[in-house]
Amino acid sequence: MKHLSKLPNVGTTIFSVMSALANKHDAINMSQGFPNFKSDKNLIDLVSQAMCSGYNQYAPMPGNMELREAIAKKMDLLYNSTYNPEDEITITAGATQAIYTIISAFIKPKDEVIIFRPAYDCYEPAIEINGGKTISIQLTAPNYTIDWDEVESKFSSKTKMIIINTPQNPSGTVFSNANMLALQKLTQDSNCIVLSDEVYEHIIYDGLQHQSVCRFSNLKSRSFITASFGKTFHNTGWKVGYCCAPKTLMSEFRKVHQFNVFSVNSPMQKALADYLKEPSNYLNLSEFYQAKRDLFLSLIKHSRFKFKPAKGTYFQVLDFSEITQVGDVEFAKQLTVEYGLASIPLSVFNNNNRDDKVLRFCFAKTDETIKKAAAILNSI
Repeated sequence: MKHLSKLPNVGTTIFSVMSALANKHDAINMSQGFPNFKSDKNLIDLVSQAMCSGYNQYAPMPGNMELREAIAKKMDLLYNSTYNPEDEITITAGATQAIYTIISAFIKPKDEVIIFRPAYDCYEPAIEINGGKTISIQLTAPNYTIDWDEVESKFSSKTKMIIINTPQNPSGTVFSNANMLALQKLTQDSNCIVLSDEVYEHIIYDGLQHQSVCRFSNLKSRSFITASFGKTFHNTGWKVGYCCAPKTLMSEFRKVHQFNVFSVNSPMQKALADYLKEPSNYLNLSEFYQAKRDLFLSLIKHSRFKFKPAKGTYFQVLDFSEITQVGDVEFAKQLTVEYGLASIPLSVFNNNNRDDKVLRFCFAKTDETIKKAAAILNSI
């Protein structure tokens, strides 16, 4: 029996490939983006308390109201931006589900969606499965700056959505205030929706300020924000995130959400609601991860790898062009098998697998792991 695939060009993700290779060869896994240290015990205890208190049945479809209220307070505190927890915030099964649901709710066959490459790998398949057309803007290593004239040349009445990711995975770059103003100017007289993937909003370095779309009134009126508690609180396996948007957009989102997952893990929502009452639990994250970034880079500064320090996320891109001219996928596998260190090649996120000879390393690891990884990199 034969079936026509809706995603004929999609195979196993590079994350699964590299993690499996790391496991097979007992390599240090700095490929997939998850911490190898524990979540705050206080948060774990709050989950247990929630379970013991009876939060074990379906949560409301839009999410636990206490959690939505806590998110609204956070958005107001950080960005002086108001979202109504009743009808403008929805709790999701991680940011990826939120992204898929947004695209499914709005993208129809032949609608065009602009993305910036290297792009996280969940965007294009969601566009494709809904019949949309991906319009890629390729950014160039090592700076990954945006040419807004190029974006404008590809923007048209067919452009239904633009997806941005700041801080950006995999490049570790961030959108500046000027970038956001350019985006606002480009979209302000259109029907284009902006999907702003802000899962690393609390992980930003060197005194920079996260430029959320909700800081810009015209952008906010046409935008979704997606976010991830898993990335923020070191528990990616919980798969709890959320999205924010004006009521008119969120009402369409919930039409799809209710038949996709309906509701999300109830005790963890209650625990997160209580945990968010203390802002230091997320306000201190930049300092925490910058110390890890700085440790990693200080240890490899005399290696043959070249780099520009990541401005956000817990990923660092390293240029290996002075070491070898083999392809980045081949070198990533060689590094895993022969040296015992797994990373992610960036070509898989680029147009036509463009190879800039760079690898992405996740430094959301214990200091001990970072030191062992640095020693390997220094030996190459």
